Amino acid sequence: MSYAETLLPEFDQEMASTRKVLERLPDDKLDWKAHPKSHTIGWNANHVADIPHWIVEVLTKPALDIAPADGPRYQTPALTSRREILENFDRNVAEARAAIAAAKDEDVRQPWSLLSGGQPIMAMPRAAMIRGMVLNHLIHHRAHLCVYYRLNEIPVPGMYGPSGDD
Repeated sequence: MSYAETLLPEFDQEMASTRKVLERLPDDKLDWKAHPKSHTIGWNANHVADIPHWIVEVLTKPALDIAPADGPRYQTPALTSRREILENFDRNVAEARAAIAAAKDEDVRQPWSLLSGGQPIMAMPRAAMIRGMVLNHLIHHRAHLCVYYRLNEIPVPGMYGPSGDD
């Protein structure tokens, strides 16, 4: 099996679960945060919707500098409605899925780096970066959203089976 054939079933399942979570995003609570040091529900939702695009970055470029010396810092989008966030998520998922489907096995073995100001934050093979920095990272922030929902009496959807709200 190719890399794409092994990754796409997991990708599709995680993106479907993530979309279910984003569909419950409350437009009237985007500014809510669990703690002064926490990000808001809206920031987390925008971040979750943006993360699939990172797969395109990993598979099409040798590196991403989130704070280049000669340009603007990477910024999480700041969309202000569930509809806009879902549209961004769907667009990013479609682009990421296409990039995975087109990925060649030899390409995903190549190193990829995340940089800040030209300095490496982490570097590993593209396949490992997609699993670690992208999918695991997305699941991590999706879990934040689920906890925030629970704290706001918003039903949490089941993802790996029924939730307590199903």
